[in-house]
Amino acid sequence: MPQTLNTEHSALHKIIIVGGGAGGLELATMLGSTLGKTKKAQITLVDLKLNHVWKPLLHEIAAGTMNANDEATNYYAHAAKHHYEFVLGKLVDVLPAAKQVQLHTVQTGKYGTEGQTLLLDYDTLVLAVGSVSNDFGTAGVQEYCHYLDSLQQAEVFQQDLLHLYLDAQNQTAEHELNIAIIGAGATGVELSAELVQAKINFYKYGLNKIHPKKVSITLIEGSERILPALPEQIAEHAHKQLTHMKIDVLTGKRVEKVDAERIYFNDGSSIPAAIKVWAAGIKAPEVIANLKGFNQDRMGRLDVYATLQTKSDPNIFAFGDCAHCQPRADEPVLGPRAQVASQQAAFLAEALKARIKGKQLPMFEFSDKGSLVSLSKNKAVGELLGQVNVQGFVAKSMYVSLYRMHQAAIYGYTHAGLLTAKDFVTRKITPKIKLH
Repeated sequence: MPQTLNTEHSALHKIIIVGGGAGGLELATMLGSTLGKTKKAQITLVDLKLNHVWKPLLHEIAAGTMNANDEATNYYAHAAKHHYEFVLGKLVDVLPAAKQVQLHTVQTGKYGTEGQTLLLDYDTLVLAVGSVSNDFGTAGVQEYCHYLDSLQQAEVFQQDLLHLYLDAQNQTAEHELNIAIIGAGATGVELSAELVQAKINFYKYGLNKIHPKKVSITLIEGSERILPALPEQIAEHAHKQLTHMKIDVLTGKRVEKVDAERIYFNDGSSIPAAIKVWAAGIKAPEVIANLKGFNQDRMGRLDVYATLQTKSDPNIFAFGDCAHCQPRADEPVLGPRAQVASQQAAFLAEALKARIKGKQLPMFEFSDKGSLVSLSKNKAVGELLGQVNVQGFVAKSMYVSLYRMHQAAIYGYTHAGLLTAKDFVTRKITPKIKLH
């Protein structure tokens, strides 16, 4: 029988945020530090993991050029400091009539409880569960491709890549390695560039049976150019940089199927690939797509008004990648971008205060600050405010500053500054590649 989790603050307005990604954690921090601290509302964050890692870092973790342990934020410790409660659990269903969310507890060790069902009461529910890769049912993708939707998937890729190098080190002859990334959006482009640095680092630290020149990195895109969601000038510059880095860029190539050894295209051609990553397209997580009675788009995302309330229930809000948000009819639907989620989190932090006071909710307006794409160590390309193109070290510095702004949002500026100093020192004294 499901267990209802009662709280000692039953008289307070209960706000539950499901999803501790960039937007969800920023929102929980802002609400906890205001409404939670002053006892004007009870704030609860739900996530199925113990730690938060900023999703745009996953390509660096996958390549082994960043250690996830150095960047992780523990939800319990963070919640204790910022006046909200954390519940470790997996969302199973939303019960609007009862104003409850149904969760399954997550087993965390030998003595963990597995399969226990929890019911949490809410007055306001905010869904911020992000998105997952959409393989469009392409044959062989689930069996033979890696995804980069989560920290766990990034770490699995890093371990598989490392063990390919370790296995080769025990052989007498030099080996070749073919790596393919399917999908040349920001994730695919950033991962391919990071892998160039990774193959150099592996060789530098003694894993020399796979020479960097023997590592082939192929970036595959079904559209006629890479970075199809960004301005053409940025895509052209990024393409030139990737080509200069000896990455094989294939555009206009649609993947028909994948097996253990090769990737096959619909034009009859194929390429070899020992390790493959699928980064082409997104969709809502299954739990969101399967919710009953909610208006959704073709990707399973929840339709929301400009207030970020779902069109099915005014007590349920959704934002970030899991929401289909078109603030104005003459504007495009907002894409799955970190800055969208961050701006929506800041908006909801104020909007939910107005909701508790019984005031009319404001309308969300997105301000596009531009786009930046990392090209590994000291390079990036991008566009600021829709008109200023930036590249190289300047663009990379701006790209890094986005993460520092996220840290400031969840820790405060003093703490974020100390983390910046720590990272500077750590990266000076530790290996440039994760070898364990």
